[in-house]
Amino acid sequence: MAVKTFKPVTPTLRYKTVADFSVITKKSELPSRPKKLTKMVSKSGGRNVHGLITTQQIGGGHKKMYRNIDFKREKLEIPGTVISIEYDPNRTAYIALISYIDGEKLFIVAPDGLKVGDKVLASNKADIKPGNNLQLSFIPVGTFIHNIEVEPGRGGKLARSAGSYGQLMAKESDYCQVRMPSGEIRLIHANAKASIGQVSNLEHENVTIGKAGRSRWLGIRPTVRAVAKNPVDHPMGGGEGKSSGGRHPCTPWGKPTKGYKTRKNKRTEAFIVKRIN
Repeated sequence: MAVKTFKPVTPTLRYKTVADFSVITKKSELPSRPKKLTKMVSKSGGRNVHGLITTQQIGGGHKKMYRNIDFKREKLEIPGTVISIEYDPNRTAYIALISYIDGEKLFIVAPDGLKVGDKVLASNKADIKPGNNLQLSFIPVGTFIHNIEVEPGRGGKLARSAGSYGQLMAKESDYCQVRMPSGEIRLIHANAKASIGQVSNLEHENVTIGKAGRSRWLGIRPTVRAVAKNPVDHPMGGGEGKSSGGRHPCTPWGKPTKGYKTRKNKRTEAFIVKRIN
């Protein structure tokens, strides 16, 4: 798969790039799917239940249906066949529609290299090939994995975005060392499950948005630099001429943003073998 460029007949098209979607099943060839696999979700606009903005720069965006993804891979020992590879507006990775031999259809995160007609299986006896799901204790050391469970039975939480993957580094008694997409090495219980392979849409990181309107389609509003604001709106605002802030970078509430440790979860501290910094 490659990135598609355009003839620059407008200023925007000179920089805009998109994925070529060559691996996506054509709309005319899409199979029927149960209504339970999609649902409507309301937009928050970055606001909480009290109507207060808790996340900045969120708003607008194209209307879209949410696709229910099977992150738990609960169809154990039941073979399935890939009947389509589809685009999902809610995530950067592609998704695959799986038809199981018992008649049920479910979406999974599609790994790179998975094609229509391929067989997938969630079983500890499954082959080590893209799309199959096994417990970490049954996966060979060095294998690339994705959709990794943090706690057994809770469903995949890690390595689910486009092009990401973890790697099984070692096994020691009840725990396995897994290298995260960030480079951190973490201990995960050997009974936790993961899917084989690297997540699809590897070229996503090379796509250029190209214009402001395309960000608005994604629900991303403009971001104003702190030094361009007034002192009443941000601690780094104000000053004569083009000021650079006059203090260390911080949030609108004065909390430092560089070199300031934000990790507070002491409960899982012991599971980190190697940090990224």
